[in-house]
Amino acid sequence: MYQNVRKQNEEIRELMNEFSAKMVGFYNNLHTKPVGRPVEKETWEHLEHQQIPENGRPLKEVYEEMQRDIYSNILLAQHPRSFSCVPSTASLLSWMGDVMTNAYNPHASCKINAPTADLVEKKLIRWMCDRAGYCEEAGGLFVSGGSIANLTAMTAARDTKLTEDQRSNAVVYLSDQTHVSAAKGLHMIGFGKNQIRIIAADEEFRMDMDALKEAVAQDLQAGRKPFAVIASAGTTNTGSVDPMKEIAALCREYDMWMHVDGAFGASALLSGQYRKKLDGIELSDSLSWDAHKWMMQTYGCSVVLVQNQDALVRSFAAHPEYLKDAETSEDNVEFWDLGPELTRPARGLKLWLTLQTLGSRGLGNVIDHGCGLAELAEQILIEEKEWEIISRAQLGIINFRFKGNGTKTEQELDVMNQEIARIVTESGFAQVFTTKLKGKKVLRMCTINPETREKDIRDTIERLIETAGKVQNY
Repeated sequence: MYQNVRKQNEEIRELMNEFSAKMVGFYNNLHTKPVGRPVEKETWEHLEHQQIPENGRPLKEVYEEMQRDIYSNILLAQHPRSFSCVPSTASLLSWMGDVMTNAYNPHASCKINAPTADLVEKKLIRWMCDRAGYCEEAGGLFVSGGSIANLTAMTAARDTKLTEDQRSNAVVYLSDQTHVSAAKGLHMIGFGKNQIRIIAADEEFRMDMDALKEAVAQDLQAGRKPFAVIASAGTTNTGSVDPMKEIAALCREYDMWMHVDGAFGASALLSGQYRKKLDGIELSDSLSWDAHKWMMQTYGCSVVLVQNQDALVRSFAAHPEYLKDAETSEDNVEFWDLGPELTRPARGLKLWLTLQTLGSRGLGNVIDHGCGLAELAEQILIEEKEWEIISRAQLGIINFRFKGNGTKTEQELDVMNQEIARIVTESGFAQVFTTKLKGKKVLRMCTINPETREKDIRDTIERLIETAGKVQNY
């Protein structure tokens, strides 16, 4: 058995050397590749009918099959012309950190298992707290993504602000632009739909403060307990930032918890030019921030930050007998005391590698570049008479719409814009999806990839315009 493992390990070494060279070439030539392509029928049928073998198969055969049938049929969110959702900005630096960390496989829930990894993650958490303007008592945890970050923060909020008797009467306030993960997380920790107030957004797609104040007043009059507000620092739809200072003041007045979903937008804290858009974020009680969205990390690298780390400890600390020997920190607080996971990977090491290589200014330049590209797209589209801007460029996102020459109905325009997005995306040249704003179907571009060039923006808009001309003649 030992000899077989050694032989297999040597084969793995050869294949991974080959794979590393292939991936460097792949990333260096992303511009030449389609963003996505349909899966061939034969490939789908082969995988659909494939079973788990009883005795296994040759490693090289499996390696080549996965390259051909699985990895070659993935939509490339890291492609420079992937403009849908919040596209991946993953770099080979983060991938390198991923490979190294996964190879050593540290158990990163406590200091005794991986002391230096523990130190590095704590330094990163402190650095991110400082960027957010949080106090010395602040702390946090690396988690898998914004959904878990939001859930973790709101669990701490619930346990800090509410007694068990108050939970069924508590109310949380979100805007109609808040990411769906917030409501999902609230459901998971025991809040019903009737406890979640959806506040209308204003003309700039920010939480409307008058509507929020009115909702709080109505709930107080009805004998309910206003408990928390979830603000957005860069909404997924438009990149808009809710009025942080006003929300913070209201939360202080009524003893509510203020959480900020900064999944992608919090990365603007690294920018000298755009940091001011997040003024007031330092007044929040907690913050979610995905490094895998705008900080060039592969997926699975997010943080939840809180102004007072004790809030996380109160919700998640557990000290069973079988973990006593691992309690080595001075205050007996380990990472497993700050969140729902006991066993957890060292998610922050790849971010540390990236920051040590590029520096914080390097990542700040990435933010400035992405915001500038969305502003370029806006400038181009303003000159097109048959197109309209629905939401101006904000934090690397712009929404716009083909409106034609005024002869089409709103319903017809909705269908046409959906068709424009479909045709351009299915061509493989660029990925542009739609969303709905002000009751209209609109095209949306998120331009945050640092490898995206001005030419990519101009060429994609040109394709959209050409496609619109064909679609309106159907």
